[in-house]
Amino acid sequence: MGEGITVLAFGGIRREVLADGRAKVAAAAEGANALVEALRIKLTSTGSGALAQVNAEVDGRRIRVQEAAAGLAEAFEALAEQLRRRISAVTGTWRPHPWPQPARPSAPVPPEGVRRITRVKSPALVWCSPDAAVRTLDAMDYDIHLFTDPATETDAVVYRIGPTGYRLARTIAAAPPHRSSVPLTLSPQSARRLTDHQAVDRLEAADLPFLFYAHPDTGRGRVLYRRHDGHLGLIAGRP
Repeated sequence: MGEGITVLAFGGIRREVLADGRAKVAAAAEGANALVEALRIKLTSTGSGALAQVNAEVDGRRIRVQEAAAGLAEAFEALAEQLRRRISAVTGTWRPHPWPQPARPSAPVPPEGVRRITRVKSPALVWCSPDAAVRTLDAMDYDIHLFTDPATETDAVVYRIGPTGYRLARTIAAAPPHRSSVPLTLSPQSARRLTDHQAVDRLEAADLPFLFYAHPDTGRGRVLYRRHDGHLGLIAGRP
C-alpha cells in the first residue's frame, strides 16, 4: 500500500518525516475492512504550523481527511486516526456527526494584511438530494458543500451549524425536503445576490468562515471560504 500512495509536499519537509507519515497513513488504510484506493497525501509546512490532508476512495466512495497541528508529526498522528474513523464511518450505517464540532485553528492573516481570492474552483455541481449532500459533506470533511437540488432545480448548500449540526440553504427559498432522514434545519430566505467583491466585503465585515450567495446575473450559487493560508477560495459551479 505504501508504494501506491501519492505524496505532495510543500515547505521543505524532511524525507524521514515524509516516510514516517506515509507509513502511518498506509497502516491505517491496510487495517481497514474495506477496499482503500487512490490514496493521495498533501502536506504543507509553514512557520506557524503544519497541515496534512488525505484523499482516497473507500469501496468506490471518495473521502477526505484534514488535520492541522503545531508540527507534521502531530498532524500525521491525528490524520491516521481520523482516517481510520472516516473509513469506518463511510462503510457503516450513516449517523449524524456530533455537534458542536471541535474548534479548528483560525486562518492566519496574510503577510500583506489584505485577504483576496487566490483560488477558484469551477466543478460540475452534482444533482442530489440534501440527504446525499450531507453524506458527502461528512465523508469529505467539508464545512459547507455546494450542490444542485433536483427537487427545486436550484443550487443549494448544506453546512455545519447548530442546533442540529446540519442546515440547508438554497439560492431560491423553498419548502423543506420530503422524507429527509437527516436532522436538517432550513434557511427560510433565498441566498443574497452579490458580486464576488461584495461577498468578500460581507465575509470580512461579519468575520464569517464561509459565505453562500448567488451570482447577480445568473442566479447560480457560489461559496466563498477561508483558506488555510489566510486568503480566500471561491467555488462556482460550471455554467
